[in-house]
Amino acid sequence: MDIATLIGLVAGAAVVSSLILMGGNFGMFYDVHAVIVIFGGSAAATLIRFPLSAMLHGLPLGAKFAFTMSNLSARDLVDELARIAEIARKSGPVGLEKVEADDPFLAKGIRYVADGYDLEFIRDNLERDRDNFLLHLNEGSKIYRAIGDCAPAFGMIGTLLGMVQMFSNMQDPSKLGPFMAVALLATLYGAVVANLICLPIADKLHGKLVDEETNRTLIIDGILMIRDSKSPTLVREMLLAYLPEKHRHEEDEGVPA
Repeated sequence: MDIATLIGLVAGAAVVSSLILMGGNFGMFYDVHAVIVIFGGSAAATLIRFPLSAMLHGLPLGAKFAFTMSNLSARDLVDELARIAEIARKSGPVGLEKVEADDPFLAKGIRYVADGYDLEFIRDNLERDRDNFLLHLNEGSKIYRAIGDCAPAFGMIGTLLGMVQMFSNMQDPSKLGPFMAVALLATLYGAVVANLICLPIADKLHGKLVDEETNRTLIIDGILMIRDSKSPTLVREMLLAYLPEKHRHEEDEGVPA
C-alpha cells in the first residue's frame, strides 16, 4: 500500500476538520446546492471531455494505483530477472514452469518463455500489454486532473449563482444568509476537491506511470534476453542501465564475487 497517499489525505482532512470545529460544527459547512454544483457540474464537464469507456477504465484504475505500490522496485526486478536467467541457464525453459513471481506482468513473461513461444510473439504481446496498461493509467491521471480543473471553476459558478440569488432577494434579509452560504461553500468545496484530492492524485498517478513504464520495459528486455539464452551476468549488466547511477553501484556491491 502507498502509505504516503493515505497519510496525505487523512492529514488534509484533519486540518480542514480542525479548522471547521474551531469555529462551529460540520452542519454549518454543508449545503446541498453547493454539493450539486460542484460534484454534478464537475462530473458533467468530465463526461464531455472523455469517452465513457475511458472514465470506466481510468477512474477505478487511477484510484487503485493512487493507494498501491508496485510489487517490486526496478532494483528488485534486476535481481529477480538475473535469478530467473540463472534458472533458465541451468534447467532450460522447462525449469521456469515452477518459478513464481509476485509481479503479474513478470509472471506472464516467464510463462511465455516456459511455454516456448518465439521471440517476436513474446515481444509483441508484452509490449501491447504494457502499452494498454499505461494508456489506461494515463487516462486515469488525465481524468483526475480534469476534475481538479473543473471543481474550482464550478465553485466560482456556484458562488456567482449564490450572489445573484442573494442580490435578487435584498428585500428579504432572511434569505441573504442562506444564499451567501451557497456562494461561499461552493468555492470551498471546489478548492478542497481540487487541491486536496484530485490534483494530488493526478500527480501521483503521473509519477507511477513513469515508474511502471520503466519497470515493464525492464521486464520485457529481461524476458527477451532470457528467451535468447543470455547469461545471468549479461542480463544483470544490461538491466542495470535502467537504474540511477547510485543504485547501480549498490547492485554491484550486492553481487557475490
